[in-house]
Amino acid sequence: MDDKRNAQTLGRREIVESLDREFARLHAKSCAVIESTPVDILYVVPAHTGISSSTSRLSSSPSGLTTPLSVGESVLRCAAAIEQTFGGITSNLWDDPFEWTLPEYLSTPAKVNNHLADVEATRKRAFSSFADDACLLKRVAVPSGETRPLIDLLLETLLRAADFQAQALFALKTLSGIGPPGFII
Repeated sequence: MDDKRNAQTLGRREIVESLDREFARLHAKSCAVIESTPVDILYVVPAHTGISSSTSRLSSSPSGLTTPLSVGESVLRCAAAIEQTFGGITSNLWDDPFEWTLPEYLSTPAKVNNHLADVEATRKRAFSSFADDACLLKRVAVPSGETRPLIDLLLETLLRAADFQAQALFALKTLSGIGPPGFII
């Protein structure tokens, strides 16, 4: 009776739930990075390590950055990518969150984590509106005026955010010699 309904329901949201888990993992890792970062190095930019540009993770960043970022800035850019996409999806507000995520306003790990919680709430609100996997094929209007399949937009955002998070992990390891608990860098 219910077994048949549950099996059908599970298959209908399999991709949505998988993406939801991956974004939730990004959020948890970002929080762990911030909690592991002493306030005195939160916005310190690590010295350039001299890694050749052909092998540097930083130079291959989709953001086009060629210099290292601080832990705080990297985590905030990770969150900004997510906030911009999900703000666009939920309210058609595609603003870049740069203005309200400046280090002057988010000067401590606690303030950064509060901001991350707000971004996570926006993301969860969007995911709760995804009825099933088929909705991921719908086209979404983006700021450029074109439309893109929702799944493409979500995957691109996930990759961009993960890249910024990797930069945060790199900066934390470089500046403190430690990585957050449970993470391999």
